[in-house]
Amino acid sequence: MEPVTLARKLGTTAHLSCLRQSAKRVGLVTEKDLIDEAVARGCFHYMEQIGHPPQQRVSEAVFSNEQLALALLTIANPYEPWFIRIGAMMLSHPSNDVRKLALYTKYERSEVIVREIALAGLRYEPENAFWSELLALLPETAPPKSGVMPHHTRFVSIPGLIAPKTVGPTKWLRPAKVTGLGYAA
Repeated sequence: MEPVTLARKLGTTAHLSCLRQSAKRVGLVTEKDLIDEAVARGCFHYMEQIGHPPQQRVSEAVFSNEQLALALLTIANPYEPWFIRIGAMMLSHPSNDVRKLALYTKYERSEVIVREIALAGLRYEPENAFWSELLALLPETAPPKSGVMPHHTRFVSIPGLIAPKTVGPTKWLRPAKVTGLGYAA
């Protein structure tokens, strides 16, 4: 039995993902390969499910962070909210080019997904021009069906109380290679 795709959950047709084909050509064949690569590139928040920081297998020059983000967010993928969460983190990589992201989003037919993530980003980081620039490059879309997207709070870190009567700031999750987590310096 074929797995349910993100496209099907959204009520649209699936397609052959160009980015997933490109990923396969560079050795990132499975969804797990994409997740391991994202964790290796700094998505430390999701390392718990893997158990250790994997080695980066492909350089950004060969398969960019923008490509990796959209390979995780393509509607051609099997439906898995975890892919969307990791894709959202890669989408916000500090070095990403919004024009490339918008182009890959169009190629992957993932406008609804990326737009929802960008709207959540704008909600938590209204001062960050990245989100408004990305939204300006994406077409208007209807929101996704209820229950398809992870709740917007799944894209952020909400620390709660960090000291008596002091609540820590909510922060958007974005990739960062932290040497204390086992990444090479």
